[in-house]
Amino acid sequence: MDTQAIRAQMPMLVRGHVPSNIRTFTFNIFDGQPKVSTLGFHIDPKPFEGRVIATTDEAIVVKTGRAEFAVLDRTLVTEVPDEGAKVQVEPYARRRFDGLRADTPEERTQFTADGKPYTVKTLVLGSAPAKLPIPEVRCPELQELIQQMEQLPAPDGFRRITHLLVDAGASEFTWVDPRPKDIIATPPAISFTVATAKFQGRITVLYERGLDVYAVELYRDGELIERVDEVFFDALGETLERLIDDGSWRRIRVQRLSGRKSVQH
Repeated sequence: MDTQAIRAQMPMLVRGHVPSNIRTFTFNIFDGQPKVSTLGFHIDPKPFEGRVIATTDEAIVVKTGRAEFAVLDRTLVTEVPDEGAKVQVEPYARRRFDGLRADTPEERTQFTADGKPYTVKTLVLGSAPAKLPIPEVRCPELQELIQQMEQLPAPDGFRRITHLLVDAGASEFTWVDPRPKDIIATPPAISFTVATAKFQGRITVLYERGLDVYAVELYRDGELIERVDEVFFDALGETLERLIDDGSWRRIRVQRLSGRKSVQH
């Protein structure tokens, strides 16, 4: 979508949809690019409702307030609604393995001096962690792999590697947590299943002690179909994206709440 052209067209597209006593209007563009807060943090947009007031070959314009609008990249929406339809829009938001938004405050239980429990919610600005569903492990190399997958960025720069895994439907996690003397015979590893348009099957990321690198193995029906050797830690996200990320996470979910039936993409 040509965002510069859309910006130039907006006064004409919203004409007649802004109250006469309001001289300015605002709009957000949703084109698959990360949103950044005024503090410079990546943020995940909230779902919103509105009414479609204009469509072009490239964009769908939704009125969300008296003088507020949203512009959706037409190539990314799951449905193309007619003008006048009321819709619910859900742009991409990073998620955790439990399905919740990754910016959901973390809850933990603490106790007062007399033993009464209370709940503490913690939210770090700019933080949207997706922790692997793996308990505490003893192997330092496996600990490092977990930390790298949770903290290293995916190639898009918005997600972490674990967000990439969530978007690929990663589940059924298993891991190898060897003792130091067994690290060669049974390398530290994390395995999980994924289901994307690129690959459906099981992935294993294992640590190779001799070269201090990772290997990524792809299995289908228990059979090894591809192995990528000598993957350095800073190339792990790029390698997993190439193997399993189909890009569907960028889609903007549009659900028609009223009006004629939408055209599905």
